[in-house]
Amino acid sequence: MILTFTDFHQTVTWVMAHGYPIIFLVMCIEGPFTTAAAGFAAALGFFNPWAILVISILGDIIPDSLYYFLGYISRFAIIEKIGTRMGLTHTRIESLESKLKEHFGKTMVALKLTPFVSTPGFMVVGYLRLSFLRFTGYSASITVPKSIIFLVLGYFFGQLYNINQYLHYAEIFFPIVVVFIVAMSLGYKRLSSMIAKKVEKL
Repeated sequence: MILTFTDFHQTVTWVMAHGYPIIFLVMCIEGPFTTAAAGFAAALGFFNPWAILVISILGDIIPDSLYYFLGYISRFAIIEKIGTRMGLTHTRIESLESKLKEHFGKTMVALKLTPFVSTPGFMVVGYLRLSFLRFTGYSASITVPKSIIFLVLGYFFGQLYNINQYLHYAEIFFPIVVVFIVAMSLGYKRLSSMIAKKVEKL
């Protein structure tokens, strides 16, 4: 997905108009971008930044956990069907099973950082009945710092925006903020993909 100035502006406006429960649901779909927008809104006084951090983390970990338990109660054929739709062949799923058993940590990191593949991947973890605590631990080890970074990023620029409002530079400053946050979000996705590929080769 290509993020633009309009996307972020609309996201900030939307976030300001809705409460925590709705923001949480959106964070389950697009976490980093929404977290930055919510952080920006928190700096303007619309939300508590600590509450935003908590729901950002939960908005990432809870869907992961749901995929785990879906795999736990599913048959392999169902997981294979979902995986095929997301680019995972039968052979790759079997390879993933082997990697999870032999190198759980590395494989979890690669899955967590790879969009789309993570969904059937986490279902495989559940299907194999691997430790849920370890699963959650690895998921949180990536989710927590990511949520903090994007929240701080949004909050920091929200504070600068407040200052620039008094200095009458807000109209110039806001587009700069948006460009930087969009660039960070896209950069995070690209970096995640690169790291996932390198981890997978280890």
